[in-house]
Amino acid sequence: MKFTETILTGAYLVELEAAEDERGFFARTFCREEYAARGLNTEIAQCSISFNARRGTLRGIHYQAAPHSEAKLVHCMQGSLYDVIIDLRAESKTYCQWIGIDLSAANRRLLYVPEGFAHGFQTLEDETAVYYQISTAYVPQYTRGVRWNDPAFAIKWPLADSIISEKDRLLPDYQR
Repeated sequence: MKFTETILTGAYLVELEAAEDERGFFARTFCREEYAARGLNTEIAQCSISFNARRGTLRGIHYQAAPHSEAKLVHCMQGSLYDVIIDLRAESKTYCQWIGIDLSAANRRLLYVPEGFAHGFQTLEDETAVYYQISTAYVPQYTRGVRWNDPAFAIKWPLADSIISEKDRLLPDYQR
């Protein structure tokens, strides 16, 4: 695996080093020792899948509040998406900054999202599947989010027409 730190402190793009032959390829997506060597959270409390039937589906922007903040490793297994993370750690030098990264089954990239970040994505193809490894269990009463079009972040989503749940449409603006 090749780890590249993003402009957001502690967030990494992980590129797979695939062994390929006529059958296809094999690649590791996680190695406790390699993640720990970079100071990344290696706990895995749960794994989840998000399947999105239609292009333009927008999920997020979500996070779990302390003391149940979660680190995530996000991998697009089918289709493609524009993945967005926002640093909500008040003590961070990249506080309230965001990045967007294309993840797809074709590019085989993963995104490591540290604790204290909000996360969301917009699908770029029909039938996009996303696999998450998550460091802590889901605790509903600590679930938080900010609206996908919050002016505090001015995220530039690639597609103008989005399919957004009522719950996500009603998320509040972020309060610093």
